[in-house]
Amino acid sequence: MDAIKTPVGCVKAATEILGDKWTPLLLRFFLNEHKVRFCQLQDLADGINPRTLSARLDRLEQEGIIAKTTPTGSSRCEYSLTEKGKDLLPIIVDMGLWSNKYKKVSA
Repeated sequence: MDAIKTPVGCVKAATEILGDKWTPLLLRFFLNEHKVRFCQLQDLADGINPRTLSARLDRLEQEGIIAKTTPTGSSRCEYSLTEKGKDLLPIIVDMGLWSNKYKKVSA
């Protein structure tokens, strides 16, 4: 295996954000959508408890990864990625590629 040319350093900051079950799954929905509503995320992340979804979205907002807006004339809020969040997308894509390559095949 070739040596990694750039220093890896500490991955603590990334794992604090991406290290739970739902956050990477939620972020992948932003790959194809510019703005996503809470109910869309709940439908897309089949099985997520609404309280868990709310907590994850709050954390991502606090970390500056997503921004929450309420369109004029609407009572529903929308979430979109910030520049910091967009910088995470290549990591999410790479996680997906790795998962597809090494996922276990059901026998």
